[in-house]
Parts: sequence; structure tokens; C-alpha cells
Amino acid sequence: MRVDRRPSGAWPCSPRPGTSYARASLVNCAGLYCDEVARLTGDDPGVRIVPFRGEYYELARPELVRGLVYPVPDPAFPFLGVHLTRGIDGGVHIGPNAVPALAREGYDWGVVRPRELAGTVAWPGSWAIARRHWRYGAGELRRSVSKGAFLEAVRRLLPGVEAGDLVRAPAGVRAQAVLRDGTLVDDFLIREGARAVHVLNAPSPAATASLPIGREIGRRALAMLGSL
Repeated sequence: MRVDRRPSGAWPCSPRPGTSYARASLVNCAGLYCDEVARLTGDDPGVRIVPFRGEYYELARPELVRGLVYPVPDPAFPFLGVHLTRGIDGGVHIGPNAVPALAREGYDWGVVRPRELAGTVAWPGSWAIARRHWRYGAGELRRSVSKGAFLEAVRRLLPGVEAGDLVRAPAGVRAQAVLRDGTLVDDFLIREGARAVHVLNAPSPAATASLPIGREIGRRALAMLGSL
């Protein structure tokens, strides 16, 4: 992808070879790549997206859970920890944990992209997280490689669950914004550049709050257009 800034204020964008779009303002909602897109525009986002994979199981006996079962959150982390969520289809998802992904789209341990991994390792905030929270991280890694360890965490909330009740489900990757000092951004982070609005962190409840978030982004983009 290529993004150019012109003196006129237009943004010629080439998302793929052979295509080009010109816009007077740019709204960057690129998720796992939002910091890279911000840098393509010439803006310094001040954060780096560090991908964390969240691994899930499905409950084979969903009748064990009739609602939402959540632990008391730790305010030091933006991750809630293992919990049980009953969906509108009656199924129950268990998880997630939070382990460093080896690629921005690293949905399992087998997905490794050296350039993206090198970018994560080179960010000072990544090392600050490792030094500050290595015990927490070790526990998350243990639950990733050991179904028994994951089961142990689930049993704190649902004592009657058995190993056979946990069925592996697809994982997700969280686009976690991390400051240079290792601070894990735990709130919405929207920054403005020259003719650009960058959405750099959109944690839960981003889905349920999507309409007011969209209005706020639209307000900022329209303000930029009005100043042309």
C-alpha cells in the first residue's frame, strides 16, 4: 500500500497495484495495521500495535452456563482473562487468554512473519511489557500450550467443567496499542494528523459502541473538510 500527501491536501492512495484513489481527508481504521498506515501518511502515531492472540474453547455442555460468567478484572491489564460468554445461538465460548502473536495476523503458533515480528521486538514498549509483566505472561503462555492449565483457569469460575467439555475454537488477534514506555493503552485512542484521522485503539466495547464512535470520527473528518 502507498499513501502520498500533496500540497493541495489530497491523499492519493494505492491500496493495491493498478488502483488509486484521491481524497481530501483520510480516515485510518486499519486495525492491526493502523500504526503502519499512520506512518505512511507521514504522521507519528506515538504507539506501536503489538498483536496479542486470544485463544478460545467452546463448551460442549452449554447447559452448564445460563448467562455471562466473568472474573473480577485486574485494572493493571486491558485483558479480562478467561471468562464464559453465552451467545445468542445458545453456545458458550470460553476464553480468551492473551499471548504474543508472531505476526499481525498470527492466528496460531505456526504463523510467523519475520518482518512484523522484528518490528514488535524492536519497539521499546515490548521489552518494557516483558520486564514488568513476565509472570503474568508466563501464565498466559502456559494456558496456551496446556489444555490442563486452561481447564484449571476455567474451573475457578465453573467447578463442574471437565476436560472433555472444552472443544478448541478459532482464535482472534487483538490489535493492542502499546506506548514507548510499555503502557498498554486500555481506552479508545483517536489521533489527528494533517488531513487524517487515525483510530489507533478500539477496545471492547468497540462493537457495541460503534455508532457513537462512528459519529465522533465523522465529526472530525467533516471538520477537516470544512477547513479546506
